[in-house]
Amino acid sequence: MHLFEGMYILSATLSEDARNKALERITEGITSRGGVVHKIHEQGRRKLAYQIRGKKEGFYYVLYFEAPPEEMKKMWREYHLNEDLLRFITLRAEEVVEEIKFKSLAEV
Repeated sequence: MHLFEGMYILSATLSEDARNKALERITEGITSRGGVVHKIHEQGRRKLAYQIRGKKEGFYYVLYFEAPPEEMKKMWREYHLNEDLLRFITLRAEEVVEEIKFKSLAEV
């Protein structure tokens, strides 16, 4: 099993209940394949850099999870079929980040 960091952008037009169900669908996809979700960071509703399927905003989530690497392709296939999921990216991670903070432009 490897540790992964995944960022998921869900459609901003979803109700809170539908958004929770869409996130649950993602986490169940991980756990049903023998994975473990360690941390979920909800980043909230944000403006997209460019329109995706006619949407200008999305709800951002960052998940840290362990999963068998051979199952990732199957999960990606499922993600492409999920209409509520606008974009996703999954990367290998070294550790679970407990808190996500962004620097202000003055600090950069």
